[in-house]
Amino acid sequence: MILSRRTLLGGVMAAPAIVAATRLGWAADARTLKISHQFPGGTLEEGDFRDRLCRKFAVEVEKRTNGALKFEMYPNSSLMKTLAQFSAMRKGALDLSFYPMPYAGGEVPETNLGLMPCLVTSYEQGMKWRKAEIGQEMTRILDGKGIKLLTWIWQAGGTASRSGAVLNPADVKGMKIRGGSREMDMMLKEAGAAVSTIPSNELYAGMQTGAVDAAITSSTSLISFKLEELSKHLTAPRQKSYWYMLEPLMMSKSVFDSLPPDQQKVLEAVGEEMESFGYKAAREDDERVAQIYTKAGVQVQDMPEDVVNKWKDIARTTAWKDFADRVKDGARLLKLAEQV
Repeated sequence: MILSRRTLLGGVMAAPAIVAATRLGWAADARTLKISHQFPGGTLEEGDFRDRLCRKFAVEVEKRTNGALKFEMYPNSSLMKTLAQFSAMRKGALDLSFYPMPYAGGEVPETNLGLMPCLVTSYEQGMKWRKAEIGQEMTRILDGKGIKLLTWIWQAGGTASRSGAVLNPADVKGMKIRGGSREMDMMLKEAGAAVSTIPSNELYAGMQTGAVDAAITSSTSLISFKLEELSKHLTAPRQKSYWYMLEPLMMSKSVFDSLPPDQQKVLEAVGEEMESFGYKAAREDDERVAQIYTKAGVQVQDMPEDVVNKWKDIARTTAWKDFADRVKDGARLLKLAEQV
């Protein structure tokens, strides 16, 4: 094949432009990643803070990668069912999800630490996990299962009840209640409750039909899913709670690994930066849920520390013991978590 002088000159002249474009991230086509979650959709400024966090994350990553990474949002489990999202990420079939950690307990038992009753009892304690040894262990375990954690956020939870108030262990006897994790359910069963395993986005229908009498979930979900319309009592987590859930922004490890190092660094940096927004919003919702439910005519009470300790005694002999006995290395992981 004979190349003309014009072709050769054209290639030489174009080369600097291609190099410059590559350095600026223009040479490759933009890659669009999908973010899925189960919560109501909103905007950057209004709506469920978990949806807003995903949108803020997407905007900032796109900005810092000069548009090389773009995102599509799928709230309300509109892309796939809630419980299918974790497995899909592990297989590389879903890119990212803001996902309740204990929902993954069936596939990765260690993730049940993300909603172990009475293990985390304050935001300050939860915020230390990322850099503590327990956080490093959870990161290692999930990396090995195909999941990359980007944003660590714990949320306090309260209890909405369509019948009697739920505060002390004796209050749940004979009640159909949703705890949110296998370990929460074990503690509740020991106190005499019947348990439900439905995800939080199905709680309205569950309470409406009487499938559940009470629901324990995060303050943000108590607000977003409008359970005040069906409730008579709310135990708010403004002071203390026996329910703290780890709910991170997760990413498929195979998708993360397929990206160039500079984009990986952006994802990690923006993910960590989003935590300050998430924790501030979670705390605000702990206050806001009490205001919303009070305005709706619901009786609101707080859970004092001595009541949390009553539940903790039950949790130690049921959920904690089961985790230590059943999960590989479970006793050591619990010990590391208690040290935080």
